[in-house]
Amino acid sequence: MDEMRPSSGAHLGLASIFPPGLQAIYGECRRHYPDQPNPLQVTAIVKYWLGGPDPLDYISMYRNMGCPALDVQEHWHYVSLGLSDLYGDNRVHEFTGQEGPSGFGFELTFRLKREAGETAPPTWPAELMQGLSRYVFQSENTFCSGDHISWHCPLDNSESRIQHMLLTEDPQMQPVQTPFGIVSFLQIVGVCTEELQAAQQWNGQGILDLLRGVHVAGGPWLITDMRRGETIFDIDPHLQERVDKGIETDGSNLSGVSAKCAWDDLSRPPEDEDDSRSICIGSQPRRLSDKDTEQIREALRKGLEINSKSVLPPINSQRHNQDRPLSRKDSLESESSAAIVPHELVRTRQLESVHLKFNQESGTLLPLCLRGRLLHGRHFTYKSINGDTAITFVSTGVEGAFATEEHPYAAHGPWLQILFTEEFVEQMLADIQDLSMHEESKLPKEYSWPDKKLKISVLPDTVFDSPLQ
Repeated sequence: MDEMRPSSGAHLGLASIFPPGLQAIYGECRRHYPDQPNPLQVTAIVKYWLGGPDPLDYISMYRNMGCPALDVQEHWHYVSLGLSDLYGDNRVHEFTGQEGPSGFGFELTFRLKREAGETAPPTWPAELMQGLSRYVFQSENTFCSGDHISWHCPLDNSESRIQHMLLTEDPQMQPVQTPFGIVSFLQIVGVCTEELQAAQQWNGQGILDLLRGVHVAGGPWLITDMRRGETIFDIDPHLQERVDKGIETDGSNLSGVSAKCAWDDLSRPPEDEDDSRSICIGSQPRRLSDKDTEQIREALRKGLEINSKSVLPPINSQRHNQDRPLSRKDSLESESSAAIVPHELVRTRQLESVHLKFNQESGTLLPLCLRGRLLHGRHFTYKSINGDTAITFVSTGVEGAFATEEHPYAAHGPWLQILFTEEFVEQMLADIQDLSMHEESKLPKEYSWPDKKLKISVLPDTVFDSPLQ
């Protein structure tokens, strides 16, 4: 359980008794809020390193008076303390030196519009930040600017339309060099469902830029207003044209999602226990090797489109960036190395016929996968949240794939790769155009291409909720 209290003199120059990592972040906060040396804080009663449930030791809350000249409204500014290394003694984070990231390398911030008459900051953003931090600690996946987070619930548990998040660099807080490494500040930005979907179909940075241009949707500093009842597309319908043009020109930066999905090899039944043709719904999932898991994780990361050719990362257990600690996983949506490293031989099976299964939310992303990724020479991966199943769609321009035009369906254990030609992608888009409509529809839905020996089913969520997974 958390409690709210003043920060008990931590800013008053008592550096000798406060951890150096904490002091470095306090120093950056003091630079912006010199008149608030002791802000209110939400603090974990039992610290994470003593067995408590909340990874953030503190969340500081400041009153920001805004800047009318810059179109910045008054708001509350929240700053987390705990994703970076505050102590340097390995109680939470492994100390890896001053040159690399401190802990996970970032802290979270959030800017919430101050309502008329409010004299103290609401504390619900602190629990939101603790929830995101628990995800980071448990998954060891970091966040990056431009990432989107599907939350599917009002951020403050009200009736608000603000139910998802984008992440961006905090417009004020500058990266800090601490004795334990570098800390940057990523700001949470609350968005509506339609804005999240636009970010998925295009890219997070593009939508953030549109939000900055609309005062009531955030303005230059991207201040979240939980009472906002209209999307940026309601406020200015012309913005949808900019998104559509961006998708057509740039494609989508979203290269993968965690999803409810499965696949079956329809070519033949499994011959033995080791012949894992699929993750069958209702059965115990097979396990991916560490090397396969590493490549799938890399395949889920965005940024590959900066290369002249899209490249699937190699199956290789070593991190591409040796400056980062080996115990930390990179963001699912950060830039990836394009290096192709020879990998050890892994049994690859060519399949004749496959059946893909998705829940409705995952199915609605298929047009994005095809139009925003494959038609731009890229790849897209669905990684099951219920096990180690993964489905990666690749185009003919993607290097490093084990699916080929001669054998378009290929698998490493429960990881399936499917290669589609541009001609077939266009055909599929025409056949599944009803999936582009986000309204709830009657399930199941079946799509079949007998000449390609491919079947796709969109099924209710309950089909994927196996007690064994």
